[in-house]
Amino acid sequence: MATQHIRRAVTCLHKGGVIAYPTEGVWGLGCDPYHAAAVERLLQLKQRPVEKGLILVAATMKQIAPLLSPLSAAQLLLLKQSWPGPVTWLLPDPDQLVPVWIKGQFTTVAVRVSAHPIVVQLCRAFGGPLVSTSANPASLSPATNQLRVLTMFGSRLDYVVPGKLGGLLGPTKICDLNSTDVIRKAKR
Repeated sequence: MATQHIRRAVTCLHKGGVIAYPTEGVWGLGCDPYHAAAVERLLQLKQRPVEKGLILVAATMKQIAPLLSPLSAAQLLLLKQSWPGPVTWLLPDPDQLVPVWIKGQFTTVAVRVSAHPIVVQLCRAFGGPLVSTSANPASLSPATNQLRVLTMFGSRLDYVVPGKLGGLLGPTKICDLNSTDVIRKAKR
């Protein structure tokens, strides 16, 4: 991935912008999770209610270390066995570290440590986790190519990072860390 694309995307993120980028199975929309106005704009683009919550994506477990500190050794082992990779886990947030506009109506937060090279580069260059939600208005299927992203959102995005999707055929699997139940299966 060309460094200038990552730099331009991160500049947009630091200014409260909303970007699109390829992930493991679909194109994603992202922003700074702690920038309330950016998250609100992303939700408006998706026509998604805040109550549904959003996913955070990180480059390493270290980037989400405060969320991991209350976990048991068995829970940490589960995460280490699936990360980095295409599994999103619902983690408890007993210390309320993550804003309500990310968690929505839930007490947990959805988090993934990605192995996708573009996602990893973005999170590293940004210096922390990003919002990662499928690039589509709520009534449409997620975008699986850059042209579809541009058709759906066009100039309403601040930047589109070029690249290819990972090996999945849809969004990542979501599992609950407390129960280990699979909430959403991934298509391979």
